[in-house]
Amino acid sequence: MNFLIRQALSHLSRRAITDPKGSYSYQTLLNTSQEYAQCLMALGLKNTPEKGMAFWLEPDFQYVAVQWAIWQTRSFAVPIAVSHPAAEVEYILTDSQVEILICSSSFENIARPLTEKLGIKLLIVNQLQSPFSQKNPLPVLHPSDPALLIYTSGTTNRPKGVLTTHAHLESQIRTLGEAWEWKAEDRTLNILPLHHVHGIVNVLGCALFAGASCEMLPKFEAKTVWDNILEERITLFMAVPTVYTRLIEFWEQQSPEKQELMSEKCQKLRLMVSGSAALPETVLRRWQEISGHILLERYGMTETGMILSNPLYGNRKVGFVGKPLPNVQVRLVDEAGQIIIEMEKAGEIQVRSPSVFREYWRKPEETAKSFVENWFLTGDVAERDADGDYRILGRKSSDIIKTGGYKVSALEIESVLLQHFAIAECAVVGLADEMWGERIAVAFVPKQEISTEDLRNWLKTQLAHYKIPTIYVSVLELPRNVMGKVIKAKVKELV
Repeated sequence: MNFLIRQALSHLSRRAITDPKGSYSYQTLLNTSQEYAQCLMALGLKNTPEKGMAFWLEPDFQYVAVQWAIWQTRSFAVPIAVSHPAAEVEYILTDSQVEILICSSSFENIARPLTEKLGIKLLIVNQLQSPFSQKNPLPVLHPSDPALLIYTSGTTNRPKGVLTTHAHLESQIRTLGEAWEWKAEDRTLNILPLHHVHGIVNVLGCALFAGASCEMLPKFEAKTVWDNILEERITLFMAVPTVYTRLIEFWEQQSPEKQELMSEKCQKLRLMVSGSAALPETVLRRWQEISGHILLERYGMTETGMILSNPLYGNRKVGFVGKPLPNVQVRLVDEAGQIIIEMEKAGEIQVRSPSVFREYWRKPEETAKSFVENWFLTGDVAERDADGDYRILGRKSSDIIKTGGYKVSALEIESVLLQHFAIAECAVVGLADEMWGERIAVAFVPKQEISTEDLRNWLKTQLAHYKIPTIYVSVLELPRNVMGKVIKAKVKELV
């Protein structure tokens, strides 16, 4: 039995999910998922633990019921983003080698021609009813069975399928449950896409494991989030930096009396978390002024779940993502493969934990290259201070720029640029250059008009000369994926 389903048996009468259509108890969730599982089994499809089922559903009660139903057939679940165009859906269906796609009626017009082309069976979720009154025993699930196939963001190349088992998933959720003290009395709100670990694990999985309740919103709207806060309907909230930026903008549009009430209610939340992208210090400071919360920053990956976290209690350092979470080992390794002992010296983050994924789907060579003696090579570069807290410098492939013999962090330059009153958003990249190795370039979204010369002169007062960009491009918006991460490859095209 899946660990989330096992935990639900202890909370049958409690509310599990709320969506725009209503509220649902853990008992209802179990009953519905078992009914869906019986329907899937009745189709007679020979699924094994190494076969998956894709599902393309809005973020609501049925999303969870279908996910649990897939697990109960001993198949693994392949979530598809509601925002994916047909070409992206076709890529995932083809690469994952699923034989079944379960979708809502709103996606049927796109899904049907795709499934007919690929020879995949299409099931509309509202039609999932078992034709037999007799219930058949469901297969026995093992912790080592695959649970989820989640595709990476694809910010640097084609998305890869990350396969995690039920044991990996349980370890990820238990780790966060312990670190952030999830409990049954918690109430949270999910506004995140449910095809990435931030929404699937950190919000939804943790809430359901604790016996807490999760309200599912079809999409993010600043007013709706603030309404939940004002009505004291949530105890903790997790989002990406761009969401907090929008919440700040909404707050600033209100009357002074309304702002005071919003801030007062926000202070009652026990925890607010930011992740999935670097949090600008300007956003952190402004949110602290508004809400009284210093956002808890953490660091993780699709392949590993969460790795590092600032503390639930105690000092949260600006620009740092804290220390390793329970049951997680972390080390920094330099380019020569030597483990870094010294403080404030940069190296690649490598991690060893029961939470680390099993494999990249159908990519054995890439999987093998990603491990050294059971340590997973994240590809992210960080440094550690004297207290053992980590600061992320960026991706080896896109955020560490080698220019004129120096190694420069793009994230550091971005952090400084965002402190300028005229800069709303920015992204720094390295462009190949014969003389310098790479030239530093920046694409920025201005709040108001500013000349390249003025911006460059200001940066000279903030950064070492070799960190100052030589190319500046003003844009209306930065290219981002659905999790709010800037797609650096497309930024390079812009500049």
